[in-house]
Order: sequence, then structure tokens, then C-alpha cells
Amino acid sequence: MATVLANRHLLGSVARIVVKVGSSSLTGSDSGLHHEALAQLVDALSAARERGQEVVLVSSGAVAAGIAPLGFTKRPKNVRDQQAAAMVGQAQLMEAYTTEFARHGITVAQVLLTPDDVVNRTHYANVSAALRRLLHYGVVPIVNENDAVVTDDLRFGDNDRVAALVAHVVGASALILCTDVNGLYSAPPSHPQAQLISTVSDFSQLKEYAITGKGSDVGTGGMSSKVRAADIATSGGVGTLLVAAADLGRALAGEYVGTWFVPRKMRGSARDLWLKYSARVAGTLHIDAGASHAVQVGGASLLAVGITAVEGEFSAGDLVQVVDTASGKAIGKGIVAFSAGEVKRFIGQAPYEQERRRAPRAVIHADDFVHLN
Repeated sequence: MATVLANRHLLGSVARIVVKVGSSSLTGSDSGLHHEALAQLVDALSAARERGQEVVLVSSGAVAAGIAPLGFTKRPKNVRDQQAAAMVGQAQLMEAYTTEFARHGITVAQVLLTPDDVVNRTHYANVSAALRRLLHYGVVPIVNENDAVVTDDLRFGDNDRVAALVAHVVGASALILCTDVNGLYSAPPSHPQAQLISTVSDFSQLKEYAITGKGSDVGTGGMSSKVRAADIATSGGVGTLLVAAADLGRALAGEYVGTWFVPRKMRGSARDLWLKYSARVAGTLHIDAGASHAVQVGGASLLAVGITAVEGEFSAGDLVQVVDTASGKAIGKGIVAFSAGEVKRFIGQAPYEQERRRAPRAVIHADDFVHLN
């Protein structure tokens, strides 16, 4: 288990870091790639590599890079247009990174992910092994969500969340979220009384602040998405720094810039974190007291006999919420082994009372369940 990083001044000396850069930090006024900003980013990361640090870069910018070549004036709203821009822009983005890293004698690799690569146990193991092998050979993996194939129904949501999960997948000591502002403020930075929040050790302290969810014209996230990513990362033991992309070099030199999110626990599983923090559940399973106790205390799989009701329409392999019927509280989430119709038949729920049959295995295996408490 990796050591928890508790102090930001160690950022320039830890063995492995994940750095995420957003579209707004890589695009110019014409919505195309800002090559000078990209070169500055690569210089800072290459300096880290020269110090012996392993670096994984999670980079947005593919859709933004494809805007101008396709004749758009701003980020398209239509999903198919976004996918077209991503397919055009990804090639340009990787070409720019390949050229800039080559100046430092560093090889890069493109890694495109979908949520299934984190949720599916086999995919998760393969992604983890592949990324670690690239790092073993001194390669800088450049990770992005596979915008060309994902849809709104099945996506990470933004690359901030991707970066937080990748940090756990590769066992990084720290996550650095680069943006176009120099940290988290108590109000929008344009507000005259806005103050930089240097350190966050308790996320409840942020409830009193106005943290916006609005991103730029070329990005998908805002400050709230970065706070959520920091929550995911630090909840699994990964210290997180939110900093301006232009200050990345200073951050890695140990200067106190940006906002530092203190890690709260020892390292956890990226797969469990994705299941826990994913906002998209396809349905709900209500369970009785016996099943609730077995799942929460005994670590058992959820059997059909303990299910009292099914809500929603879902398919085998979907993520569902599990609710304790007595308290009405959600106790966890899990990947269900059967469709909603099949589970209703197992428990005799209307309109399938006459078609009741026995479940051949657990509805949610213990390995596919994550507790919310």
C-alpha cells in the first residue's frame, strides 16, 4: 500500500503523480490548440521526469482541438458533433504532445478510457497493468475519456473525475488538477471579496462558499467538478492540488501555490470509488432487515430472497442502488447480475407473481457491491 502524501511540499519528490489539464488551459482565443501553453506544460512534466518521477497525464482538449478544423465557432452541443470533433481533434492533440515531449527525449502513449474500463473487473486489471507497464518503460501515458464512443448515458462525466480514478488505478501519491485559475476561491474570483482557500482538510467547510459548476466554452466542467474529483481522490488517500496550469512548475518545485486537498484515508480501490461516486444508477433494489445486516455487517452477497421490491428498468451489468426498506436509506450500490424483469420474477413482484422462479446465483455479488457509509 502506498504511503499517504500529507504535505504539498513533497510534490516534486514523490515517485508517481497524475496531472490533469483542462481544455481551457490548452486552447487559444480561436478555440484551437494553444501550442505555447502546451509546450510550457510539457516542459514542467519533463522536468519531473528528469528528477525520476513517473508521470501520467490526463488531458482534455480533443473536442476543443477539433472545433476549428470542422468549421465550428464554439464547442458543439450535439453529441454526434462532439464525437466528430473528438475524433478529429484527438489526432491533432496527440501529434502536438508527441512533438513536444520528443524535444526532451520522452516517448508518449495514447490511452482512451470508458467507464467500463474501471467498473469491469477484467478491464480494470488490464488497464492497471497496461499503465504500470508504460511507466516501467519510462513512457508518459496521455489519458482521455474516449469521447468518440461514449454517450451521456455512460460516461465519466469529465476528465477531472477520470484523473481522480486513474490516480488510484496506477497507485499515484498525488493528483494535480491544472486549470485556468490559481486555486479554489471562496467565491467566483471576479468577486471583490473572493479569497483563495489555501488548504482543504474537511470538505464540509466548503458548504458556505459559492462554488460554481460552470466551465469554459471549450470545457465540460467547472470548479465544482474539480472539487468532486478532489473528494474522490482524497477519500482514497491521494493528496490533491488544484493549481493554475502556468504554475505547475512552481508547484512541483514545492512552492505553496494553489489549493491543497488533504488526503483523508488510506488508499482504496478505484473501482469501488467509481461505483460509490457514480451519479448514474439505473434502478433501486429494496431489501429487508436480514439482507441489510448480511450485506453491511457480514460482507455477504445480496440474494434474491432478501429483496422486497424493485424500482426502475435496468439490465444485467447495470449499476443499481440498494436501499434498506426499514430505514429508507441507501446503504450501497452494486452491479446487478440480472435485469429488472428477472429480479421481479425471483421475488414474485407484480406483474410477475405467477412467473416466480428461483435465482441461480446472487443478484449482486459481494465483489460488485460498495458501501455508501
